[in-house]
Amino acid sequence: MKTEEKILRQAQNRNKRLDAFQRLLLFLIICLITALGTIIWIIPDDTPGLADAVVSMQEHSGVESSVTAVLLNFRGYDTLLEVMVLLLAVIGAWSLAKAPFPRQVTNTSPVQMGVVRLLVPLMFLVAAYLVWQGSHLAGGAFQGGAILGAAGVLLLVTDLPCLRAIPAQLLRIGLVLGPLLFVGVALFCLFFTGNLLGYPEETAGWLILLIEIACAISIGLTLSSLFAGGHPEYERPQSNNPTESSGNGEKP
Repeated sequence: MKTEEKILRQAQNRNKRLDAFQRLLLFLIICLITALGTIIWIIPDDTPGLADAVVSMQEHSGVESSVTAVLLNFRGYDTLLEVMVLLLAVIGAWSLAKAPFPRQVTNTSPVQMGVVRLLVPLMFLVAAYLVWQGSHLAGGAFQGGAILGAAGVLLLVTDLPCLRAIPAQLLRIGLVLGPLLFVGVALFCLFFTGNLLGYPEETAGWLILLIEIACAISIGLTLSSLFAGGHPEYERPQSNNPTESSGNGEKP
């Protein structure tokens, strides 16, 4: 009886600490909202902005789209950090759970299988077009990556056999492809121009396109992996000892 009372008392104490933490978190959120609201309120309405500066430097950016010029040239640091944040999100999700990609045990509808087989190649084509046209029209790595992520989600919920045949190592390479290439181009620019992400004007367009292609692949895989909710199964060498655990964490 004393043990039950002790457990109940400990649970009540934990709830009290959690309530105190929630109050502190709510107070900090209110302070943040108040600060942001104050900043927006005091900003003058006639602020000219940076549109004229972007237009004046557009011809040196290597692309025709002002949005792409801003995201990948004029403020490429922010975009590089955003790509890194997505990679850290996947690393955090994989660190929290050792569950492999979910496996469906129910039979998938033939209609769903047929629709996904038709839609996924079309979505890949649309994603490639969005990345390609990002240099002169609306589009780019994040838009194309979002389409690739949606295609990955369709493959996951349909559980096509080809999806399980993708090696886990190849998935990891795809996840880090965009961030690593982005950093590599930044160091390349630092070596040749003396400025981090200061693209040489004659090759700026191709370097930006290369970054967008790699980042679109990584973003699509990132979104699909976050939907899956866990890292893929470990690829372990087969052991002759029957008492050792198998690759999925269960004993044979």
